[in-house]
Amino acid sequence: MPRRTPLIEITRINHVGLRVKDLTVSRAFYEKLGFEFIVGPVGPEPVAIVEHPSGVNINLILNASEDASLDNVLMDHPTKHTGFTHIALEITDPDSVEHQLDGIGIEITERVEFEGARFFFVRDPDGNVIEFHKPAERDDNETPSNKQP
Repeated sequence: MPRRTPLIEITRINHVGLRVKDLTVSRAFYEKLGFEFIVGPVGPEPVAIVEHPSGVNINLILNASEDASLDNVLMDHPTKHTGFTHIALEITDPDSVEHQLDGIGIEITERVEFEGARFFFVRDPDGNVIEFHKPAERDDNETPSNKQP
């Protein structure tokens, strides 16, 4: 099958936006994960920006209602609403990351191993889901087009 030319040139994900209640609490959480505070609050929403040395950029959108539930409507309710459910951060050493998370007091809420991949999930103080993902090891000769069923 011939490869289609994309209609719009996309080079990468620029950032992920997460709505949060309290900048101080969220900033402290993401700094524990190695993110650095860049700027904020700025803009009409307002937004604070944190960035990891790997280049992952998160915009903390600071307009959550004070009375908003800590339930995540996309993940914690039986009705499956549309929307982004989580951010997945790729890692190289799951055992090390699990140990580091334990050391900084961040609880892992779920662990999964699937076809050689290993991933686990945490929640930020506002209930936003973060996945730490170690992909399955791939044979260098194996590509999606020649993978055997």
